[in-house]
Amino acid sequence: MTNEPWGWGTVRGSLVRAALAAVVFLIAAAPVPGAAAEPVSTAARTAPDASGSPAASGTSGVPAGVAAAGNWTPPLSTRGRWIVDANGDRFKLRSGNWHGASGTWTGSGDPEADSNQHAGENSGRIPLGLDRAPMAEIIAGFLEIGINSVRLPFSNEMIRDSRPVTDRAVAANPSLRGRTPLEVYDAVVRELTAAGLAVILNNHTNTTRWCCGVDGNERWNTSQSTAAWEEDWLFMARRYRANPRVVGADLYNEVRRSVWDDPNWGLGDDRDWFAASQRVGDRILTEANPDLLIVVEGINWTGIPVDGLPHERPTLEPARRLSHTLVDSGKLVYSAHFYDYTGPNHTGATGTGETSDPRYRDLSPDELIAVLNRQAFFISGEQNQHFTAPLWISEFGVGGRAETGQKQRAWFENFVDQLIRTDADFAYWPLVGWHENRQGNGWALLHWDSAGRRMGLYDGDDWRAAAWTRLMRAEGRTGPVAPVADWSMLSPDRGDFVQSRRMRALPDWDSGARKAVCPDGQRLLGLARTGNRGLCSDVSATALWDPGRGHEVVSDERHVRPGADWASGYTKLQCGEGQFLIGYSVRGAAVSAALCATAPAGRLGTQGRTVWFDRGDNRGPDPKGGDFAYGRYKGQCADDEYAAGIAWTGRVGSSRTPDALYCRKLA
Repeated sequence: MTNEPWGWGTVRGSLVRAALAAVVFLIAAAPVPGAAAEPVSTAARTAPDASGSPAASGTSGVPAGVAAAGNWTPPLSTRGRWIVDANGDRFKLRSGNWHGASGTWTGSGDPEADSNQHAGENSGRIPLGLDRAPMAEIIAGFLEIGINSVRLPFSNEMIRDSRPVTDRAVAANPSLRGRTPLEVYDAVVRELTAAGLAVILNNHTNTTRWCCGVDGNERWNTSQSTAAWEEDWLFMARRYRANPRVVGADLYNEVRRSVWDDPNWGLGDDRDWFAASQRVGDRILTEANPDLLIVVEGINWTGIPVDGLPHERPTLEPARRLSHTLVDSGKLVYSAHFYDYTGPNHTGATGTGETSDPRYRDLSPDELIAVLNRQAFFISGEQNQHFTAPLWISEFGVGGRAETGQKQRAWFENFVDQLIRTDADFAYWPLVGWHENRQGNGWALLHWDSAGRRMGLYDGDDWRAAAWTRLMRAEGRTGPVAPVADWSMLSPDRGDFVQSRRMRALPDWDSGARKAVCPDGQRLLGLARTGNRGLCSDVSATALWDPGRGHEVVSDERHVRPGADWASGYTKLQCGEGQFLIGYSVRGAAVSAALCATAPAGRLGTQGRTVWFDRGDNRGPDPKGGDFAYGRYKGQCADDEYAAGIAWTGRVGSSRTPDALYCRKLA
């Protein structure tokens, strides 16, 4: 078995090129949310109860026992699978997407013409609906349907777009006339957060056009450099740093295949989404805004959508083998998207680019649950793993009044059941749409016509209302969430993986080697024999490192006492008394040095044991943390121990890889 990073890689050759040319392929032909028209009702706004029957006018979908939108204290962070506010209370992202600032132009024809916009809805390069309704009315609609947070897409092009928005685009908000798209975005952020809503910034596209096919927006660096993308994120994170209710950075939307190249998760090239998101997430936290949640979406598509050729929607499956460890624990959120018309191996296309693979709506309820758990929900469903984190379904949705398909409706009900069953965080796509003459974008929950008349989810004729109310009022965890142990993977596969803020601020401690260091507050507990992976945790101990007592780099046996040889015949890199392992360095596959931190007096015991893993796994009967080096031999200290040394051999035929850990009891 191997420990190669996940990824199909790039499939090349004449066969693939011929297939591409023959089908003009891929997701460009796939349907996209909101494409269908719908009749809309003029019925009075009344919110149904959980059964779908009308309730008293003005009733919202907020579940009993859940605080209203403004009753929470920023910043947000994570504890295991939960998002919590500054008081440690669970903050469930009950969100919606307010799209438009990332563009609605379909990519052909006049970019200003309504006919060339997705579903005929022209956002004017700003959040949709500002031409038809005052911003305060739109936001009041959000509060009415019970959401507490908004995913707010933007494009990199929007950031630098100096053209003022048209008067038409802000006809219902004349105070925004003459402003640039970014200045309108600023105003939207300000008003959303003033209403108590949390805002998650979402880098949706490179260019200001509709997503998500073969459109020049497939990756974070398709139409721009990775360096430019990173600088844009630092700019946006700094721009809203003074607003504490801007709580998250959703790094990029639906990473997918371009015409010739697949994205991957860990291959180390310029299409490596794992490496790119890891790096920019750390930069945001260390250079721009340490309070933001860092939201990493899985991979949306790889391969050629032709029967007989490899293709799939990997989503978050790669994170099981290679997960992110940010420089600050408690800031990572994973996300995924699900729609009925796509599938685990289906792009969602109809006609060109369509394969015989089942769509999600074709699966039975039990099959759907199994697939969803495999692709994404394991992230929050499996505790005490290196990948355990909150899961935010940051896009899901379905057509509204005009959607009569039995499978589509059943899928939505079943998916809502899954969200309720797992108590998952979610964001509906989209919140805002147009309607005219009783027809419009059926996907939105709230619609406005050109005269400013609103048609809403609770007008009495939208079949989704009962499911939405059931979702919003479902019982789930509320109140305080106790701190939990963090488990973190170290992966110096192709470069430094120093996740300690303290060590990042100090000079290079092993120049020329690849270095791996646990986040501050954690200690090294596990190592792989080959592949260079490590496992850190703070389990069973509060932070051990006394910053005032420093650290030591150990590259010899200076601390191995006579008569205390714990790995006879092997070279040992052992920490001194009162020290514990927080990191290591490697050159190629070989161990180079051990990094030891000093604990306060009395925190570390001296009784130890040798954990050999040169011939198989040795991680105890019920190890936490998960498989941090898939397919490799691994050693791991117990939860109530600390690692104090690494042993290896330089005998002929050996690659000087780790063979044993010296594990000692905590005091």
